[in-house]
Parts: sequence; structure tokens; C-alpha cells
Amino acid sequence: MLIRSLLRLVSTLKLIACMLRPLCRSLSRQRRLFHCTVAARQEASNAAIETQEDGENLQDFLRRKRKTEWKRRQGGQSFLDNLVINVRGGNGGDGCVAFHREKWKPMGPPSGGSGGRGGDVYILPTPNLTTLSSIPKRVRGAAGGNGQGTWQNGKNAPPTIIKVPLGTVIRELLPGDPRRAKDEWEAEEESLEGLSPEERRAKLRDDRWIHYPRYADDNVNRDVFKQAEAALYREERARRWARKQRLLSPINLDLDKTEEAVVSDDAPLGTGQQEWLGHVVARGGTGGLGNPHFLSPMNRSPKFATRGHEGERITLYLELKILADIGLVGMPNAGKSTLLRALTGGRAKTEVAGYAFTTLNPIVGVIRVTEDGTFEGALQGENIFDETAIEEERLRERELSDVENSEEQLGLQDNSPDSPRPDIEPGHDFDIHETFRFTVADNPGLISGASENVGLGHSFLRSMERSLALVYVVDLSRPEPWDELRDLKDELEKYQPGMSSKAHMVIANKADLLGGEGDPDAVEEAREKLRRLEEYVKTEMVVKTPDGERILDVIPTSAKMSQNLKKVVVLMQKYVQQARTVKV
Repeated sequence: MLIRSLLRLVSTLKLIACMLRPLCRSLSRQRRLFHCTVAARQEASNAAIETQEDGENLQDFLRRKRKTEWKRRQGGQSFLDNLVINVRGGNGGDGCVAFHREKWKPMGPPSGGSGGRGGDVYILPTPNLTTLSSIPKRVRGAAGGNGQGTWQNGKNAPPTIIKVPLGTVIRELLPGDPRRAKDEWEAEEESLEGLSPEERRAKLRDDRWIHYPRYADDNVNRDVFKQAEAALYREERARRWARKQRLLSPINLDLDKTEEAVVSDDAPLGTGQQEWLGHVVARGGTGGLGNPHFLSPMNRSPKFATRGHEGERITLYLELKILADIGLVGMPNAGKSTLLRALTGGRAKTEVAGYAFTTLNPIVGVIRVTEDGTFEGALQGENIFDETAIEEERLRERELSDVENSEEQLGLQDNSPDSPRPDIEPGHDFDIHETFRFTVADNPGLISGASENVGLGHSFLRSMERSLALVYVVDLSRPEPWDELRDLKDELEKYQPGMSSKAHMVIANKADLLGGEGDPDAVEEAREKLRRLEEYVKTEMVVKTPDGERILDVIPTSAKMSQNLKKVVVLMQKYVQQARTVKV
């Protein structure tokens, strides 16, 4: 009995083991899946963390960029020197499906008019603009008018003109650039994604054809419509091929001068003078055809017309490079803004303060000179140019006071060694005596690493590229001004090799002590620094030219006290005259 019971127990245990075996396998499989899931979750978590970090870095970059742009716009400034815009030519107007009806003629011929042509988009260089901030990021040409009954064609759309400042460089962005928007053909392909062949065919027909009411189904089954549709697709293939060929020679314009429309000598008598609209960048679409265009011996009553074609879509990169004859190059707080104000007699409204980066956008001033070297800025009546806040306070005090003598009112002294001529006054009277004029650009200060786009390095350096001549401005009151000079030259060369060869002069600004007033030891120290600076320029700053070597002029000045500015203006005039002669 005992043996029999044991056998029964063993068989029962075997049966239970067989029953539990699938459960164990399932548990093992679930355990492996659990470990895989945990590993996958861990990998996904790590990827999410990396993505989050990348996103945080991107957000931080965008935040700093927004803050920088806001900083550059402070004080009401809205300077913008590079921009990406999407341009579309105007769409052509749709053709019309209509039939002529009048008394005693109930079944007249087809009379639908064709659509008007879409407007082209032009870019026009304009001298009175100084920034790209007024240009919208999306420009669309006007659409042509739709055709109407009684053979009335749609109106052609007027052109759209984008006005840009002189010195703007325009480049078309090619496929592969992430900033580029899709062109008209790529946009159509994107709209057809995910559709079945029947839906795709129906949408293509709907975008290209207009049918007479209640005749759409009848038209698509007729042979004359199929022949017209095949001819339309052949025309589209030709236009698509022409669009691809145009990408082989993309738009690349350098708008450094204005032009005028010239009437040919062979033009018919009485041809009027047409206004120059600029350079065309996007063509408008052609208008659709009305139903009379499909009239044939086989089709006496065409009940379909074509829609207007889409205008060209392109993406342009606009880069403004300031056109100034002289570009001032210097470290922050070297006195460039004060120098420009002194040269223009206070007419250039630059920000002057005791901290760095007060100038965040280039400012251009005009210098007008007479035959004997007298410049208009020396005749304005102001000879001391202080910080902007101090001058504004002084101006408020002058407005509140009732003192008649303006010189006592300003409390100014004539410390300029170049006394102005009493027979010339600024303004309209100066026009009679003016013999030469040139422009000077106060560029934002450069820092070490500007060539690598540290801060706003490329934005600052971009404004100096077009200058005919460059002038270094260094602070003579600093311990070693020659180190600043070396850093400025290195940054120019790193940004664009050969750019430092445009330099012609070094202005040692804030040289007030060289007048001999003040502590004798301080005066002697200033003179010694000027001597060392001149030696450094003669040995380390030599510019190699095709005609030999050129040594930069070193001129000590005090822009705040308007000292030694006439010599600066005479030399600048000489540099500009030489550069213009070479350019011509």
C-alpha cells in the first residue's frame, strides 16, 4: 500500500511539473522582456536627457540672441544688417468659362477671357535707407485679375518693389540650406503626399482646370479634354526644366550703386523714359486661358478653362555692408564715437558714455571740406564733446536759462588750435565753399575673438568690409596702446585676409596731456608712450602694397577737446581721393 501511494504521489508531482512548465517559461520570457524594457527605457531616458540638454542649449542660444537683438535696438534703434526673406511672385489670374448671350442669339460662341499675369518682384537699391529692418520677411507679388465673360481678360498685376539700402549683397539660398523654403513645385509635391492615385489625379486636375457648372464629369471623359490636359502637362515639364536650369546660376547681386533705365538710340520716336524698377528676383505666374482658346472644329462648345500659374518662390539672404569711405576701427571705449561727433560738429548722434559697447550699430557721418582744409564740423560752435548724459543735462539747463549769450550758456571754451574761418558759416553758406566730401563710419568696438563671431563679431566686422580706407583708433591713456593695435590687426586678418592692408592711419586718441598742461611726469609719460607707439607702427604695422611698402601715419588727437582734428581731416581726404582714383 505504501509503495502504491508513493507511486501515485510521484505521478501527481510529475503532472504538476508538466502543468507548471509553460508557466515557468512564460515567467522567464516576461523576465527577459522586463529586463529589455528596462534597458530600453534607460536608453530612451538617456536619449531624452541628451535631447533635453540640446534643447536647453538651443533655448539658451536663442535667448541670448533675442537679448542681443533687443540690446542693439535700445534707444529706439532698429538697425538690421542681415535678413532671410521668402519671396513669391504673384499668381496668374484664372481663365473664365463663359458663352456669349444677347438678344436673338441664345447660343453664342465661347467668350471667356484669359487671366492676367501675376506681378513680378523687384529689388531696388535706395540711397536714403540705412537698415534692413523695414523689409518684411515674407514678400508676395500681387495676383493677376481673373478673366470674365464677353472676352474680358484679367488685369495684369503691378510689380512689387523691395527697397534695400545701397551696399546690400543678395544671395539666393539653394536646395540643402535649412533656411530655404520650398519652391512652387516642391510645395505641390508636399501637398500630394499621402493621397491615393485617384485622389492625387483629382487634386491635380482641380488645381489646373475650371469647368462649366455641372460639366466636370462630362469634360474629363472627352477626348478633347484629354488632349488639352496632355498639352498642359508638356508645357509644365518645360517650365519645370527651365526652373531647374535657373538653379545652375542662382541670384547673386551686389547692389553698391543705383542705375537708370536707358532708352536705346534705335527705339521708336516718342518712346518715353521708363522708371528703373530694379533687379527682378521672382517672376509672376502667367494667366490661365479662357475657353475660347480650346475652340476647334472638333470642339465647338469648350466648357473648360485653365487656372493661372503660380509665381516663382525663392528664398534670399540679404546682407548689408555699410558703404563708407573711412571706417573707424578700435577697441570698446577708445573714443570713436566722440571722434565722429567732433568731426561732424555734433551732428552725428552717437552714444557716448564711460562704459564699453555704447555703440552697438554702425553710424555714418558726412564730412564736408573746403579748399584750404576747413571742415564744417569745426564751424558748429561746439569744441568740447562730453558724455551723452552730461550733454543732455547741459542742454536742459540751456533751455531753462534765459541767458542771451550762447557761449556763456554752454560754458564752452575754444580749445581747438584750428580756429575756424570767420567768413564761412555752417549750413547752406558752406555749400558755396565746399570742394570735397566723404563719409566716416563709427563701427562698434572689436574685442579679442571677434573674427570667430564672439559676441557680435561678424556683425561688427561686416560693416567695415566696404570701407575704402580704415583708420585705427587707440586709447593713448591706457598702459600699452600698441597691444590694442596688434589685436585689431590680427582680428581683421583672421576675418578676411588682406583686410588690414586698407589701414592708413593710427589715431592716438585721448592725448590731452600732450598739450603740456598738467603734471610734468604725466606729460612726459604720455610723450614716451606716443614715441613707443610710433616706433611700433614703423616696425610692426608696415603695409605691403604693389608699389612697395606703406607706413601708417600716427596722429595724436583729443576728440573730446577737438584738438588736432584738421590734420586728421586733411589726411582722410587724401586717403579717400587715392582710393577713389584706384577704384575708377
